[in-house]
Amino acid sequence: MNIAVIGGGINGIMTTWELLKQGHSVTLYEKGEVMKQTSSASSKLLHGGLRYLENYEFRLVREALKERLWWISQAPQLAQPLKFYIPIYKTSRRPAWIYKIGLWLYSTLAGKQNIGQYQSLSQEEMQQACPELKNENLIKGFSYFDAQMDDYQLGLWALEEAKKQPSLVIHEHAEVTMLDPQGRLTLSNGTTQTFDQIINVSGPWAEQLLKQSNIKSNYTLDLVRGSHIVIDYPVQNGYFLEIPNESRIFFVLPYQGKTLIGTTEHRQSLNEEVKPGELEIDYLINAYNYYFKKKICKQNIVKSFAGMRPLIKSADNANKATREYSIQQNQKVISVFGGKWTTSRQLGKKVAKIISENSCLSASEIKHLGQEVEVDTGK
Repeated sequence: MNIAVIGGGINGIMTTWELLKQGHSVTLYEKGEVMKQTSSASSKLLHGGLRYLENYEFRLVREALKERLWWISQAPQLAQPLKFYIPIYKTSRRPAWIYKIGLWLYSTLAGKQNIGQYQSLSQEEMQQACPELKNENLIKGFSYFDAQMDDYQLGLWALEEAKKQPSLVIHEHAEVTMLDPQGRLTLSNGTTQTFDQIINVSGPWAEQLLKQSNIKSNYTLDLVRGSHIVIDYPVQNGYFLEIPNESRIFFVLPYQGKTLIGTTEHRQSLNEEVKPGELEIDYLINAYNYYFKKKICKQNIVKSFAGMRPLIKSADNANKATREYSIQQNQKVISVFGGKWTTSRQLGKKVAKIISENSCLSASEIKHLGQEVEVDTGK
């Protein structure tokens, strides 16, 4: 088949790779440059999502934990295990037993793909392992493993691997403005192209592209900005921490000889500039200073960045919104909603499977794949 993939983020790249493996010819369209939007503005983690267990997203966590190991094994130069610490204070909103159950379940879901065992640590052991943390009201803690990556370079690595397969054409600075269920797409310069299948995996723009094309979207995207700051000196460990007086979690990570702090959750529109707001920066500074002996201020920030997550709207509180992804088919157009960095390969495999099943259908049968036909991934 001759297939168009719209979107040069990690989900578009991994979908392209899987389709090429099946022997299809793929043309990848990206309105900017590949891996320069949301996919390169993550928290730099390959993880199952320990906090997603509170939302009962067991299928997603299991899938992500297995994929975490795949990325580490395939590109160890760009993805490595990282040890995290969870301090438990008298003021913590979650008691120690909640974390212990969560970490046991996290390890169980990983199964043979686990990259390290969690440990329960006494107050003294936490103080020895994490001397940079404040000791006042510290009760005990835990350690566990996830993985850290260079998201931009890892995405480019995946693209280079995909290029080893034949029949790939990449168009950057090529914005697709309209789709037709019969397999035709229109670019911003007015030219049109016709394909056997079109994959709309344009992240935050997926729903908008369907609306522009007068195709009903079965999903509403909840666009959530996640902001990060990088400060000018390193921490010794990775930390999984509660925002003071909130149930939200944020990370403090050693990163490229400095410290990465994030993330926030701020709803925004497609038309807004994606950059950290002053209130978000203050929010992260205050959260960091609550836990660490050495306080920081804005003068310590050497870099800040933000990404826009295309979550499927499922809750009033963005922190409770599902991190699952869903797939909708409208005749020859397949659209992807949501999706995590870590599980991008599995998402690509699911899309490729749908394409394979479609190839067994007649033209008249494909024509009757209407707006009601959709593929959910286990919510």
